[in-house]
Amino acid sequence: MRISTEIAEKAKKIKAIIFDVDGVLTDGRIIYNNEGMESKEFNVKDGQIIQHLKLHEILTGVITGRDSQVVRNRCNELKFDFHYHGVKRKGEKFDDILMEFGLNADEVAFIGDDINDLPVLIQCGLAATPADGHYKVKEHVDLVLQAKGGEGALRELADLVLESQGFYELIIERQLRNE
Repeated sequence: MRISTEIAEKAKKIKAIIFDVDGVLTDGRIIYNNEGMESKEFNVKDGQIIQHLKLHEILTGVITGRDSQVVRNRCNELKFDFHYHGVKRKGEKFDDILMEFGLNADEVAFIGDDINDLPVLIQCGLAATPADGHYKVKEHVDLVLQAKGGEGALRELADLVLESQGFYELIIERQLRNE
């Protein structure tokens, strides 16, 4: 991915990546069976990069407007540093997270796909949306990702941050040594 110098400089400062779920980690579809059980599909590429972010002390977390046990299960499985569900005022929750973790807004990247994500997208240091994010959201972000929601959008941004901070070669070297 080719990025501008401005985006690379913003990515160098990132200490946390926060993201929405529906439309970012998933394609936005919610599937219910006849018993009312919910299911979602997640992309393994998004999950795989979390361990590398953690290894390089980059926090990961979720702010989502829905409260879903399926999403809670995925967040717990991936051991996100935090995850907040059923959040109606995402901008206020973002402020709480900054205080709780001692972060400045410019040290946080956020991926959101819809207009309810705008309060965080306009505050954070590096704002991104998936390729299929809402057209009004695209007007307010630093970066429109190449990946669609549910197709590796988190991975794309995480790769960019890790590469900009000079960690990707170390990650590759560790993988080649089977560490």
